[in-house]
Amino acid sequence: MNSPFIMIGTWSVTQKFLPLLKKSGHPRIVNVSSGAGSFEDPQYGLLHGTVVQVPMGYGISKLALNGLTVKMAKEFLPYHILVNAVCPDVTDTFGGGMWGRPVEGSAKSIIWAALLPDDGPTGGFFRDGKKLPW
Repeated sequence: MNSPFIMIGTWSVTQKFLPLLKKSGHPRIVNVSSGAGSFEDPQYGLLHGTVVQVPMGYGISKLALNGLTVKMAKEFLPYHILVNAVCPDVTDTFGGGMWGRPVEGSAKSIIWAALLPDDGPTGGFFRDGKKLPW
């Protein structure tokens, strides 16, 4: 999605699920973001990215999502909810291996963040389990 509605949708869904998250034994929120929402990502970042095909609005919307991730992590800290953003990298959602990595490879980052231990990081931005600069 390439618009400010990504933020509204993410916040709205989170608010709807918040009562259930508070009751969970191991609550997690994983926002699917992009290196295009980073200042420093060497491939996709706003300042240093080398991939020029990333549309400007897409990067700005993901930057906003990363900021929302940090704010939610702080707000939900009293409820022990871990909130992180994950860049699954370019993913071949159309199949055939023509563009990006297989969906299974990209999904590993998301699953990693969903299964973090209770003392795991919150408010971070990750790809393949490694913290991304931003």
